[in-house]
Amino acid sequence: MIYFCVATAPEKDAPELARRLVEERLAACVSILPGVRSIFRFEGAVRDEAEAVLFIKTAPRTAGGFERRFRELHPYDCPELLMIPVEQGLEEYFQWVIASTGAPASGGNAGEKP
Repeated sequence: MIYFCVATAPEKDAPELARRLVEERLAACVSILPGVRSIFRFEGAVRDEAEAVLFIKTAPRTAGGFERRFRELHPYDCPELLMIPVEQGLEEYFQWVIASTGAPASGGNAGEKP
């Protein structure tokens, strides 16, 4: 399993990005942590902006297509995208992530959260 860590504008962009990634089966789940305050240097100025951090859970097989689509969807010119490989966890959760990403499985309730 892979976690992607992303920052974006909290109001419209975070839920829209999260919904699109899940709907397109590039992510099994996106957790949005609002209330982040980011102070950073960009284009020669120090900025102080509200953001949301997204934790995006996906399967390794989606990583290549994920990055391409993420760049298309994210509104920032230089978005944060940190990939964090997950080496251990509950096997049932990993299987749910795999079933929820990529091409849908035929029939039944594949991809429904356990």
